[in-house]
Amino acid sequence: MRQRVLDAARDLTCASGWDHVSLSAVAAAAEVSRPSVYKEFGNRAGLGRALVVRETQEFLGSVAQALYPGLPDTGASLETAVHFVLTEAHHNPLIRAVILAARQGSDSLLPYLTARADPIFDTAQSLLRAWLTERFPGRDEELINMAADITVRMTISHLLLPGAEPRPTAQRLTAAVLKTLR
Repeated sequence: MRQRVLDAARDLTCASGWDHVSLSAVAAAAEVSRPSVYKEFGNRAGLGRALVVRETQEFLGSVAQALYPGLPDTGASLETAVHFVLTEAHHNPLIRAVILAARQGSDSLLPYLTARADPIFDTAQSLLRAWLTERFPGRDEELINMAADITVRMTISHLLLPGAEPRPTAQRLTAAVLKTLR
């Protein structure tokens, strides 16, 4: 039932934006009762958080595939992963809907990517910390943590704010992170 509800919430959000998604509409689309949705998610904010966390976990699974086993060259591997995030986020209908809504002044799901993003940041940073630790054995843990933090925050920033093309952005971000680690 949980997956059906999340799938319905995703479909409705992609079709009309989170601002237009009600728990009643999600329950109807998922063919479950509205009280069941409330029981599972608590409220609309709980559903939104669960939806963003699920999508992020799936998305970060793809990022992990870009990193592991990765290219032999650490810089090329990191650049590939950052470029993947910057390009694939625009192909993912839910992430694209959140980003476009934020750019148009609606931030209803955006806080789950920014201000209330602990599960997202923590998961992404954990993935990067583990990868960077393998690629830079013996480096100071604080330096690894800082590099992971910079990578995640700057990548999300570039997703939310229109800017340069993905490839040069990935190159600059990778160069900055590698400089930090050297």
